[in-house]
Amino acid sequence: MNFEAIKSIYFFEMARTRRTLLQSVISPVISTSLYFIVFGAAIGTRIQQVEGVSYGAFITPGLIMLTLLGQCVGNGSFGIYFPKFTGTIYEILSAPVAMTEILIGYVGAAATKGLIIGTIILITANLFVDVRIEHPFMMVLFFLLTAVSFSLFGFMIGIWATNFEQLNLIPMLVVPPLTFLGGSFYSINMLPPFWQAVSHFNPVLYLVSGFRWSFYGIADVNPLVSLGMIALFLLICLTTLGWIFKTGYRLRN
Repeated sequence: MNFEAIKSIYFFEMARTRRTLLQSVISPVISTSLYFIVFGAAIGTRIQQVEGVSYGAFITPGLIMLTLLGQCVGNGSFGIYFPKFTGTIYEILSAPVAMTEILIGYVGAAATKGLIIGTIILITANLFVDVRIEHPFMMVLFFLLTAVSFSLFGFMIGIWATNFEQLNLIPMLVVPPLTFLGGSFYSINMLPPFWQAVSHFNPVLYLVSGFRWSFYGIADVNPLVSLGMIALFLLICLTTLGWIFKTGYRLRN
């Protein structure tokens, strides 16, 4: 394992975050703070509690997950797409660096950025609502698995994309709607039976539900099922990337 190569890619990607601090860190924190203010004032006064938890505290895990998914997918996709766009990807591929080492460097940096921003938002949430974490180990596990899984997913998008329109297609048009409709701002128990059944086809529901359970012990789906769905998604991403590296899909051809 070439740890120097992994470290070089990782720190190069992390340095890009420092150069774009306003866009990478401050912007999502401000956006999430506005969610607390707007939803707390507009909806929180009408919905006092959801399953024994204040509405502002109830939506906190969903807001963290909303930001985490967007950041991990965005950073994971842009990290590998930009070398393709500039042509420097060929220098990386011709270097004595294995594809797994390239993957660890880029995905590790994308996941780290998402985790940092998610942690900042968790700290910020305490300024607005009373947040408690009943299962800290499971919270960290859900946090890490989600960050790594969606960074891998973003990495695949970056390889697949041939232009900036394709690069932003899934992060902008697919991930946010799935997150909003995945129980981020409500419990699916509040929906009619038909829409409850439909919601179970939304993979983000399992992420939000499991993450919320680690905070308050309440969930729309069994937390073990949620954990299994995240593990399944991670396995699918790794299998797909294994095929991409083996065939050189949109990397070597």
